[in-house]
Order: sequence, then structure tokens, then C-alpha cells
Amino acid sequence: MKIKMGVIGLGGRGTGMMRLILNKFPEVDVIAGCDLYPDRAERACNIIKETRGIEAKAYTDYRELLKNEDINTVMISAAWEAHIPLAIASMRAGKITALEVGGAYSLDDCWELVKAYKETQTPFMFLENCCYGKKELLATGLARKGILGEVVYCHGSYSHDLRDEISYGVKNRHYRLRNYLVRNCDNYPTHELGPIAKILNINRGNRMLTLNSVASKARGLAEFVKDKEDLADLHGKQFAQGDVVETHITCADGTLISLKLDTTIPRAYSREFTVNGTKGLYTEMGNIVLEDGKFDHTKDMCDYYDTAKNYESYLPKIWRDITPEEIKAGHGGMDFLMLRAFFEAVQEGKEMPIDVYDAAAWMAVSCLSELSVKNNGAPVEIPDFTSGEWVIREPKDVLSFED
Repeated sequence: MKIKMGVIGLGGRGTGMMRLILNKFPEVDVIAGCDLYPDRAERACNIIKETRGIEAKAYTDYRELLKNEDINTVMISAAWEAHIPLAIASMRAGKITALEVGGAYSLDDCWELVKAYKETQTPFMFLENCCYGKKELLATGLARKGILGEVVYCHGSYSHDLRDEISYGVKNRHYRLRNYLVRNCDNYPTHELGPIAKILNINRGNRMLTLNSVASKARGLAEFVKDKEDLADLHGKQFAQGDVVETHITCADGTLISLKLDTTIPRAYSREFTVNGTKGLYTEMGNIVLEDGKFDHTKDMCDYYDTAKNYESYLPKIWRDITPEEIKAGHGGMDFLMLRAFFEAVQEGKEMPIDVYDAAAWMAVSCLSELSVKNNGAPVEIPDFTSGEWVIREPKDVLSFED
């Protein structure tokens, strides 16, 4: 099957992903681009022409793109609030759908996403690239091979200094600013939650039950903008989004998940990915593996810095064989591996490695955390978007751990 793709949403992420597809996936022809801003759509078509020689069609109305019968696959990378409505429209138009990540604004939206998939059976994949990250897959391999024992706790964070990107949102035509002005929640939970959910077999023998979230005061953005003359329109603004939001999730098997959003105060990037089991620990912070009986618990964690490099045989073979060019292709290789998995599933008619139930459950954390923060950290129930099928669904990793 020749994949004929249209891309909806051509800001930085959408354009970057499109370039990766054009350069690394000859089995895919990008034949259309759509964005509310005409210059972005036209720029994308020019890139397609220069890279592949294809005369692509530029759209500013996604409904017109979805009417194009030559397109069989759609990738969506628009503003967060448009993600689910666009994915629903794409599936109902019969287009194989790949949806970029973000948080949901309501549970109704999540249920409608699942409903559209169940009614149309249109193939759908949630593009959570961190599920393909080297550190996350190493931890998964260790868990699958029993090195960590029974997993009891996982932690992850989206810790990323985005003050510049958020504050200049209007000037750069970016959507984050409007969210930080009016919402207070974990607005971007899936980078850390996705790999954890896969390790814990969420929606496949296990599920998330309850969530509670608390937020710090909101001071970082106000401090950042106050002395910048070109951000005078934000001087004195009250931002709703707390500088740090922490969320705890309980699971049916008794495992505890903790998540953190930290994007508006000074810091270096980290996902803080951590998996604790009865026989060992993996943590991204210091790239450390500790096996029970093989370390001195009275020593400092710093003494075990980079010990995880001795365990890379537990990575999927596909990661051990990745080329330097593929690693450079986007986010340390995980964009390439994610897209390859998607296109293979499309061409071979296989089940998507990250499906609509994953998307609904992970994205729901945003609107549920907003409700919990509003109610002083009160716990809220997390719906079962599989409607009971989680009990019988077989576990599925995004990549094979068998050589």
C-alpha cells in the first residue's frame, strides 16, 4: 500500500515531522498540507516540492483536505484544543489517523474519540514518541526480564523550561500561552505517562483508577515577562497555571504513578523517568540501575552514575541496531522509530502499538487534574475507556524485546 498523507497543523512540530517523513520514509508521499495560516500551508507545499518533487495541495480548511480522495492517511499536529475534534473528523472521513500528543479538555471529548474509532474501525495511532525513548525502553526491558522484580511505583515528569515559548505565543502563533492564562492542570502529561502506562500494561490487564493533583503558586511567567518591553501586553497579567503541578494515580494492580509538570521556572530538561520494583530500580536521573544485592545501600546515588550503560543488552534489538543518522532524525531517534512503527502497521494491516484507548486514558489526565486542582487535590475517578475489555486485552509493547 502506498501511503498518501495529508498533514493538518504545520507549526514547528508538524513541519518537523513532515520533513522527517519526506527524508526518511520513501514509502510515504505527503501530498497535502493544511494550516489555519496560509503561509504555513504554502511553505509546507514548497518543502514537499523541493524534497520530493511532488506538487502538494495547500489547504486552510481541514474539511476540504479530508474530502481529498487521494489521501488515505492523515497526521494531526495542531493546537491542543483541536486535536480530538480533528482526529474524530479524520476517522469519520475514513482516513488512517495519526494524532500528536496533548491533554484533553473534557471527558466527553475522550469518549467521543473512542466512539468514533469503534463506529468506524478506522486505524488510529497516538504519536507518543517517548514510548520509543531509549531510557524508557531500557526500563521496560529490565521490567520485562524480571530484573526489577514486581514494579510498585513509577514516576515521570515533563520538566522543560518553556517560559520563552509560552510568553511569545501570540507573536509566534503558538497555542500554549492561552492555556497558561486560563487553565491550571497537568496540561501535557503523556510524555511521562505513556511509557509508564506501557510498562504497567494499562488498558491491557491493568487500568488507572483514581487521580489527585495539586499545584503550586503561579509566579514564574509573571517574573519572566515583567522586564521585557516586547512583552508589555503581559505585564501585570495573572497566569492561572501553577509553576509545578504534581499528580498521583492509583492503579488496579496496586501500583502508584506520580507525574509532574514543571515548565515555567528555571530548569534543565528532564523526564525524571523512574521505575521502582521489589528487586531493583531504574532512574533517568543519573542513568542509574540498582539491582538488589549488587549495590551498597549506604552509598550515595551519585556513586552509581551511568550504571545503566551496562544493561543496554536489555534494550529492544531495533534500538541496539539504530544508526547515527536515525538517532539524529528527531528527539534522539524516538521520532524515527515511532513513525516507522506507524507506517509498518499501516502497510501490514497490524494493530497500532499505541491505540485509541491509550490516547483517551492518557489525555484525560489533563481535564481530570484540572478538576482535582480546583477542588484542593480531591481524588477523581478515571474512566475505563475500554468498557471492561482491559481485563481480557493482551499486553502489547511498542517494540519487541525478543531477539
